[in-house]
Amino acid sequence: MALLSKKDANLILDPLADNNPITIQVLGICSALAITAELKASIVMAFSVLFVMGMGNVVISLMRDIIPSKIRIIVQLVVVAALVIMVDQVLKAFAYELSKTLSVFVGLIITNCIIMGRFEAFALANGPWRSFLDGIGNAAGYGLILVIIGFFRELLGSGTLLGFKVLGDPIEKTGLYSIGYENNGFMLLSPMALIVVGLIIWVQRSRNKALIEEN
Repeated sequence: MALLSKKDANLILDPLADNNPITIQVLGICSALAITAELKASIVMAFSVLFVMGMGNVVISLMRDIIPSKIRIIVQLVVVAALVIMVDQVLKAFAYELSKTLSVFVGLIITNCIIMGRFEAFALANGPWRSFLDGIGNAAGYGLILVIIGFFRELLGSGTLLGFKVLGDPIEKTGLYSIGYENNGFMLLSPMALIVVGLIIWVQRSRNKALIEEN
């Protein structure tokens, strides 16, 4: 017997492409602009949201029958805030320099509309296992876009990936720099992140339109 039914598997697979929270639902754009100048920061933020969203969905699902509807938003904020504090403390303990780079943006996970949206739309109406899959799927879809943006911004803006020089040394003029290549400093600015997001959204929606027309 398969570990996941087709319906459960779609909870993970759909947000990666056809129902991506950034490119299709247009949620979580702010963090995609703010912390994607470096690939490492993008990866760490992606895993942070993966933990918060996966665990948060489970907790909200387990509590769904005892949460009064009038204070459900407050309860959800308390749950996500507690998980974000855990992530922040782990980063400060094991990756202090990176935690300073992410600084306030880790805290802003609390207000990430993707997380609150999945709490409301899914975790409050489904069991812990399916809620966990939904949280992991949507967080993975969100993180995938962050990593793609971070990859191109760091590569084209700094000529590096994860801090390693992959295009050569711009000072010693080795690699691509020996033939006149120059880093595009605009890629490190937030407006360029918005343009990259826009291009990804355009590609994704064009793909979805083509699939709809085929069917």
